[in-house]
Amino acid sequence: MSDISFLDLPEKRLAYALSEGTSPGVVFLGGFRSDMTGAKATALEIFCHERGRRFLRFDYTGHGQSSCDFMASSIGTWKDDVLAMLDNITPGKNILVGSSMGAWLMLLAARERHENMAGLVGIASAVDFTERCIWQQLDKAQKKEINEQGVLYIPSCYGSEPFPITRTLIEDGRRHLLLDHSIAIDAPVRLLHGTKDEDVPWQMSVELLEKLETPDATLQLVKDGNHRLSEPAQLALLCKTVEEMLASI
Repeated sequence: MSDISFLDLPEKRLAYALSEGTSPGVVFLGGFRSDMTGAKATALEIFCHERGRRFLRFDYTGHGQSSCDFMASSIGTWKDDVLAMLDNITPGKNILVGSSMGAWLMLLAARERHENMAGLVGIASAVDFTERCIWQQLDKAQKKEINEQGVLYIPSCYGSEPFPITRTLIEDGRRHLLLDHSIAIDAPVRLLHGTKDEDVPWQMSVELLEKLETPDATLQLVKDGNHRLSEPAQLALLCKTVEEMLASI
């Protein structure tokens, strides 16, 4: 595993691990409340190291070893983190691999740095999840609590501690919605989604595929796969997807 370094930006510090190698590089974008030490990031780092390929993983603001308060952050904050990493740590061509929320950030970043995109790989893509998977699933009382108190704590399927949904997250998410219109992407796109994803329905990836304005986009459904897609065979599929994309460039 690569050593942890830090990118100092105005008012925050982002933790990252960079493995040097050939370009185009591979950049992993994690999910909501995830950090850069997960199974997919680790598998991709090993994959890239074995092939001498540049690889970057990092923690968003308020995540993992990066600084600042998670509850004060939002989709726009984390999109800016992605852009800062692309501009300062791994310039030039990259394949972005976005998991869950990371796929949303991947697409937002690709629109602003289209000249640097060699390809995009979305895993269980949670595009617009703050609206589709959170806000629209809340009842009136929960929505009222967010609006009046500024935060709602909801149970987590991945730990004993509930996690906060802030009004800032919901309101800023609405400024970055993508699925309400076509999405112009000047790069090949590969989407992977499990058919037993209980957090983000696989139908959202079907909708995303339809909205992408690029002729080179595919979606592969993984039978019985859950939201994480981190079983050995699923990690192998992810690495194979990235390998095929690299071979086509």
